[in-house]
Amino acid sequence: MLKIGTKAPSFTLPDQDGQMHSLEDYLGKKIILYFYPKDNTAGCTTQACSFRDLYPQFVEKDAIVIGISKDSVRSHKNFQEKHQLPFTLLSDPECEVIQAYDVWKEKKMYGRTYMGIVRSTYLIDEKGMIAKAFEKVKAKSNAEDMLGELL
Repeated sequence: MLKIGTKAPSFTLPDQDGQMHSLEDYLGKKIILYFYPKDNTAGCTTQACSFRDLYPQFVEKDAIVIGISKDSVRSHKNFQEKHQLPFTLLSDPECEVIQAYDVWKEKKMYGRTYMGIVRSTYLIDEKGMIAKAFEKVKAKSNAEDMLGELL
């Protein structure tokens, strides 16, 4: 994980509609930047729907929610429409931003070792600095936990 108090790595990635988004677009706002393994899987759907359900409260606290995975723009569009997600999903198929945020790690499942995204969330402050960093977050409680981190 990146260290708290350091500058968040800059990025420019396409969203579910193919529109480009850069970290700098959101200066002046708090950003909940969450990394998840794969669209339309059980845990990732639970996590995204939790952010969806609490989204009005994030807006009240002047915070932007952004999800990033290595899924395609098309996959993100299907995921967003299927679950009526009101926030931005960014596509990073080359894993450049995923690696810059240090969430591409060795994982193990059923005795198999492979590389993948570790479910992680960053709170980035209005100046683009890492305010909080959470690794191996729980899909079910991540949105509620992050809401509690906003002052």
